[in-house]
Amino acid sequence: MKEYKYIIIGGGMTGSSAVMGIRKIDPDGTIALISMEPYKPYNRPPLTKGLWNGKNIEDIMRPIEKYDVDIFLETQVKEINRDEKWILTDNEEKNKYQKLLIATGGDPIQMPDSPDGVISYRTRADFEELKELAKTKQTFCVIGGGFIGSEISAALTKNGKQVTMIFPENGISGLLFPDELSKFVNDYYQEQGVAILNDRLVDSILKTNNTYLVKYHNINTEQTQEKEFDVVIVGIGLKPNIDLAEGAGLDVTDGIVVNEYLQTSDPEIYAAGDVAYFKNLGLGKRMRVEHEDNANTMGLTAGKNMTGEQEEYDHMPFFYSDLFDLGYEAVGEMNKDYTIFSDWIEPYKKGTIFYLDDDKIVGLIFWNLWGKVDQGREIIRERKEYQIEDLKGLFTE
Repeated sequence: MKEYKYIIIGGGMTGSSAVMGIRKIDPDGTIALISMEPYKPYNRPPLTKGLWNGKNIEDIMRPIEKYDVDIFLETQVKEINRDEKWILTDNEEKNKYQKLLIATGGDPIQMPDSPDGVISYRTRADFEELKELAKTKQTFCVIGGGFIGSEISAALTKNGKQVTMIFPENGISGLLFPDELSKFVNDYYQEQGVAILNDRLVDSILKTNNTYLVKYHNINTEQTQEKEFDVVIVGIGLKPNIDLAEGAGLDVTDGIVVNEYLQTSDPEIYAAGDVAYFKNLGLGKRMRVEHEDNANTMGLTAGKNMTGEQEEYDHMPFFYSDLFDLGYEAVGEMNKDYTIFSDWIEPYKKGTIFYLDDDKIVGLIFWNLWGKVDQGREIIRERKEYQIEDLKGLFTE
């Protein structure tokens, strides 16, 4: 049994950022990074963006080697023994730790009874598989109208593929955008050549020889239809990987509960990234955030704190997306139950969407309006009350 000063479970952006955080404070402490993937840490956003626009796969890899880390790939941690401070892997190896970080992220939600070959898109391996299929296949079904669905649909369409999107919401990113913007994005995608089947739920996917028969129904009329595709891709959300933490007796809910220093209910064990249920100090509420900025910043803070630092995680993460030639950055909490006001500089082309709770700004989308995130963070943190008429012109070019 080898003893490490630090063990990190999870080889994604959060885990590799934690290594950087550790090395900022402790240049010599032994580190083990354990990943279920066959690849060393890499940046995830290019999987639906830059890699489809000619970016080289090597350019997304993180320089983990320079930090003197023992890396275990294609390895799963089965058990955490908190009393004796060791972890057990699926190859029956035990390693002791002084400090442990759980950065297990999440698994994509699967369509029930999906046949072999349906891609629940999330990893580099998924990209490699889809990129290979795109060389010979032409018709692609994308189930889901959120981040993954909208971005991979745009990427495939720009690569000359026939794409059909199927999702239950009224429009693309319908759980996030106000209805009128969501409808605009629907129309825009259709202009780009994407077939949009909104207000539809997929009932089944059947594999027939080399194609997939997707059966779906309209949630308003209950009318059932079916369509055949060469490839089916699923992007309908993420389920946080909490089983390991739960098995170790740590506090869990919709994620692993952490304090302001990213410690779990066991102070020697930390959690960060997609799996962490943390208190967003700027919003004054607990949440999970499944985006790059949160993974990088929270991982860095967790790594520092594992060395003995006491740095509060008070960062308000932002996220962004590219939708063909449209794009946005967003910060805070976007909830369709909040009061929503859209301040357009140019309707649906450039502007700010405000989300207000009890007259306080809690979320902002900057639509084709760049460099406003820091200003947005400040305004959300102020917790100032606004009337709708006061919001017009608050953010300009």
